[in-house]
This record gives sequence, C-alpha cells and structure tokens, in this order.
Amino acid sequence: LQEGMVFTIEPMINQGDRRIKQKKDGWTVVTRDKKLSAQWEHTVAVTADGVEILTLRDEER
Repeated sequence: LQEGMVFTIEPMINQGDRRIKQKKDGWTVVTRDKKLSAQWEHTVAVTADGVEILTLRDEER
C-alpha cells in the first residue's frame, strides 16, 4: 500500500454458507442459501503516518 491510496474493508458475516449471489440490479448481494447476513464497512486512507479511517462516527473516535 502507498500513501494516497484509499480503499474499503467490507466484511460480510453470514449465518450459513459463504457463497453469495449478486442480484440483477448489479448492486444487491444475498447469500445463496438465503440465510441471514450482515455487512459492515470502513473506508481507509493510507497516509504518511499510517492510516486514517474516514468513516468513523464521532462516538468511535
């Protein structure tokens, strides 16, 4: 990783199998076994001093 790069970490926690399917809208993702799933993300910028999490809420700082 290099300074100036920005990326997103998006873990997906599934109750069942890890396999997913993308819906026809090109955006929505569901688990193939239709079990519950949760997705969460943070956008991270690489800085000269390390990283900065750009999507932290005030109460997370």
